[in-house]
Amino acid sequence: MADRPRISWPNGARVALWVAPNVEHYEYLPPRDPERNPWPRSPHPDVQGYAHRDYGNRIGFWRMLEALDRYDVTCTASTNLAVFEHYPDIGKAMADRGWEIMSHGIYNTRYLSSLSEEEEREFYVDCVETLRRHTGQQLRGMLGPAVSNTIRTPDLMADAGLTYHADWLHDDQPIPIHVEKGRLVSVPYSIELNDVPVFLHHYDTDDFVAMVKAQFDTLYEEGAVSGRVMALALHPYLMGMPHRIDGLEEILDYLLGHDLVWQTTASEIADYFLDHYYDQFVEHAASINEVPHAR
Repeated sequence: MADRPRISWPNGARVALWVAPNVEHYEYLPPRDPERNPWPRSPHPDVQGYAHRDYGNRIGFWRMLEALDRYDVTCTASTNLAVFEHYPDIGKAMADRGWEIMSHGIYNTRYLSSLSEEEEREFYVDCVETLRRHTGQQLRGMLGPAVSNTIRTPDLMADAGLTYHADWLHDDQPIPIHVEKGRLVSVPYSIELNDVPVFLHHYDTDDFVAMVKAQFDTLYEEGAVSGRVMALALHPYLMGMPHRIDGLEEILDYLLGHDLVWQTTASEIADYFLDHYYDQFVEHAASINEVPHAR
């Protein structure tokens, strides 16, 4: 970060802000995974866990949608693509608003970590074709289902024509990811400004609002030197609860009340970076690799 090429976002924005509702489908009785239990409360079915998440699609999504509409937010919805078949009204609501759809897998109860290479290749074909069939969109990026990966994931994503990956939480700017063919970019996502770990660890809404404001304030100040990225990760079954929705409105009012904010989508961030900074960042990385390191 200290000596990277300087990023200038469109119209002099200091922060590229993308809002990521996680629109998910958890199966009531998912197939058994050899490495990971989708429902840790056993025996299945885990009615409590399933019902908590089902609330998001029945109620929470629509409550959040009203708030996002009031602030004219164009989201990048991290979507389990089976949502388009199980909840067509939700799929239509997202498509009608021109939201970008980012793959979050097909179901949030089926993971990449147990797939063979051929199965993972077929997974990307399924994601691309499912999104195109329901929306006409070309799939551009992914947050792995339940943030699961294999060692092959970046190369297989790039081979399938995807251009960004949101699983890497390691920076406040886009970063090139080395792949054998094509180009792939890490677009910063967040496990910190993410309502799941915050609320499930029993922090309250005021804590989350304060965290978001504090993060933004720092990035906005730093963005005067070189542009930053801020992701706001939301889940309808949490942020869409009646006792939290006012917090979302307070957050949006604060973030969008600043002039030098580019409220955008993950693919637009990736495209701008690819067009203007990718090659410079690759060269910068190469120059770092040439510096002798202490042993």
